[in-house]
Amino acid sequence: MFDRSQLMKGTLEGCILLIIGRETTYGYEIMEKLIQYGFSGIREGTIYPLLVRLEKKQLIASEYRISPLGPSRKYYHLTDSGRKTAEEFSAAWQDISQAVERILDRGE
Repeated sequence: MFDRSQLMKGTLEGCILLIIGRETTYGYEIMEKLIQYGFSGIREGTIYPLLVRLEKKQLIASEYRISPLGPSRKYYHLTDSGRKTAEEFSAAWQDISQAVERILDRGE
C-alpha cells in the first residue's frame, strides 16, 4: 500500500510557503486554502506543527494581531530565506511533476 503521508510532508511545507508568500495569513486560513486547493483531510494538528518547524528554520516569521472575532491571531509572513526556499520548491516541483506526468502519459 502506498504511504501518502511521506509524499505529503515535504509537499505541504512547500505549499504552505507558497500560500504565505502570497499574503500574510494565519494557521486556520492556511488550512482552509489547502482544503480549497484539494488537500482533503488536512487538520489543524497537521498544519500547526509544520508552521512551528518552518518558523524554527527561519523560513517564516510571525506576529500576533487583534482579531475582530475573538482572541488575537498569529499571522505568518515569509522571511527572505523563506521566499528563496519557496522559489526553489516551485522550480523543483515543476521538474518532478513534469517527470511524473511523462511517466504516467506513457503508461509505465
